[in-house]
Amino acid sequence: MKIINQTKKPKDFKYRQSKKPIICYPKPNHYNVNLKLLQSLRTDLILINEIIISPRDAKTFRVKKGDFFRIECIDGPQVGDLNLFNALNLEEKFYSGKTRALYGTHLSTGDQMLSSFPYLRPLTTITYDTLDWYGFDKYGASVHDVIGTRCDPYTSKLLNGNDYDFCCHSNLIRALFNEQNISIKKAELLVHDVLNVFMCTGFTRDTHEYFMKASPVRPGDYLEFFANIDLLGVLSSCPGGDCSIEHSSDHSKCFPLKISVFSSNKLNADEISFAPVSSYNQNHGLK
Repeated sequence: MKIINQTKKPKDFKYRQSKKPIICYPKPNHYNVNLKLLQSLRTDLILINEIIISPRDAKTFRVKKGDFFRIECIDGPQVGDLNLFNALNLEEKFYSGKTRALYGTHLSTGDQMLSSFPYLRPLTTITYDTLDWYGFDKYGASVHDVIGTRCDPYTSKLLNGNDYDFCCHSNLIRALFNEQNISIKKAELLVHDVLNVFMCTGFTRDTHEYFMKASPVRPGDYLEFFANIDLLGVLSSCPGGDCSIEHSSDHSKCFPLKISVFSSNKLNADEISFAPVSSYNQNHGLK
């Protein structure tokens, strides 16, 4: 946190600190996702499937390439932790860190969720966000973050000495275990850092520590996605509820979440550019 200072400032410290920042990953033109086309497709959607996720639990869902899905708040303020996989290859999964590096700490309309190495391509494109009005508040907080990893029993044990089995990490494991008929160990290796849907978070101004606050989400709010490839999704209804008090316990009031999957009457696959996996040769200087 850089709050313990044991060294003297050099004479030129002001000069060193005065250097202007530059964006690490300026997005090239091909990151234009043709949002107008995707948003025209969403005006004529056909409901295919609905799944209700109980509080402190998780479920899997499947979305075909070219279809849409929504994560919706239905009964009360509730955040969710989302994992995404290539439905045909679970080794290709959501890469939170690289998505954050390219799009920022919080996602919204037009942003894409990128997959892991060595694939690195869009899994989804966000097409509608009913909370886009929130922006960044006076604390520097916003919604739908790719900062936090997910609540988990290991950190809970480390900090509090408690064994709690219904953190999002464990919820995601159970759902994958049941869906894929794999071992708990294999499922745990597949679970990855999440998109914190509806969660309101930021960094404190002084120590830059990760914080959460009450989510502004209300029944009827949703986050909508376009599937750039065939997807297996897993969503956990977080034990923290709206994350206004705590997580990793049964103390918070929690509500279910709904996943809806849609196809579009207007979809013409020839109009949409679906990105292939990375064309990097993977030699890594060894050949």
